[in-house]
Amino acid sequence: MHHIDVHVEKDIYDVNNRIADANAEHLRDHGIRAFDLLGAIGSGKTATIERLVPLLEERGLRAGAIAGDVYGDDDFKRIVALGIPAYNANTGKECHLDAHLVEHAIEHLPLDDIDVLFIENVGNMICPTDFRLGAEKRIVIVSSTEGDDVVNKHPMMFRGSTIGVINKVDLAGFVGANLDRMEQDMRRYNPEMQVFRTNMKTGEGIRELLDAILA
Repeated sequence: MHHIDVHVEKDIYDVNNRIADANAEHLRDHGIRAFDLLGAIGSGKTATIERLVPLLEERGLRAGAIAGDVYGDDDFKRIVALGIPAYNANTGKECHLDAHLVEHAIEHLPLDDIDVLFIENVGNMICPTDFRLGAEKRIVIVSSTEGDDVVNKHPMMFRGSTIGVINKVDLAGFVGANLDRMEQDMRRYNPEMQVFRTNMKTGEGIRELLDAILA
């Protein structure tokens, strides 16, 4: 029975990866660069999009977004308020987006009006790890308020991501979080990862983060 489970799991990932590759090709055909935002609930994924969109507009780039949530449209409403095309992707009981859900979401977006697509994954530090969506880069966001051991508790999330963001740096002192430890843990699990420290209230670190995303 164990071997059957392994084969079924592999088949699920293989199918997902094929759809993810098709998503990536479809977006490239429309000249769109897509980025997957990962992180726990409250880490600052939506706030990051809110900060990045105006900076993209300064560069003459048009943003779009897919808001992934188990249920509800709170993040979606915040993104729509930015004046960009967006789609609300509810997963129901699933704790992550998958490539098929993203494929469906893409069908509802005006692709010729988008240069940069943000895919905000469901707030979870475990489930999204194994499901590629077709994004060019994965950006994992953690908050100092999650504790400075959050990276060490979720190594696979960081091994599979391109950019790491330590957010809410202004609150680190209040919760006793060691930002240096968080950054060191990120680099320990992924030596190639670029790491940025941000404060979404002030915009600290956002321009540098955008440069790395678009590099």
